[in-house]
Amino acid sequence: MSSSYPPPQPPAGQNPYGGQNPYGGQQQYAPPAPGQYPAPAPGGFNGMGYPAPAPAAPARSDAGMAILAGIGSIVVLTAVYGGILRAMSKNDGSFYEFRLIAIGVGALAGLAIGKAGGRSAAVPFVGLVSALAAVIFGELFGGALIISHYASTHGGSVSVSNVLFHHFGLLWDAWKADFGVKRFMFLAFACLAGFGVSKSVGSR
Repeated sequence: MSSSYPPPQPPAGQNPYGGQNPYGGQQQYAPPAPGQYPAPAPGGFNGMGYPAPAPAAPARSDAGMAILAGIGSIVVLTAVYGGILRAMSKNDGSFYEFRLIAIGVGALAGLAIGKAGGRSAAVPFVGLVSALAAVIFGELFGGALIISHYASTHGGSVSVSNVLFHHFGLLWDAWKADFGVKRFMFLAFACLAGFGVSKSVGSR
């Protein structure tokens, strides 16, 4: 059972807070005398002597670096994409082409070019061209790898360099013969990925 304990009440008519100040006599607060506190440093931040923030670095823009990154991405992604196509092939020369990889190739090319070129106006177009070249060259290089592997599994010997430099016309004709609506669409998507990613990354 709870109980309440009311505080003691002062006698009627008396102010419990009147009378003398329990913390001593009356105090007065005067403003500080001039020179009592050090003046803030000139040019300080907020008048408190803090250093002003450093100015933001200017946006980077380098078309030359974008072009160099585009060339490098074409070389690297051609080798990677061709190797993936070769890994997905069978001994009879047929292969399953996972065309979404082409979009990834375009996006990776755009990423490298956007980081290298910054806000240059040429960056998105370098990304588009590099994505297109990386996908086409990657498919041609993958075709040369598949032909060389097929020949070796059937008792022949045809090097990849021989296919690329001595029989490139036949390789190109085979690539064009397999060019259809789906390949065109994924080439277009790869170009858009290279354009969009390079522009987005470069503008950051």
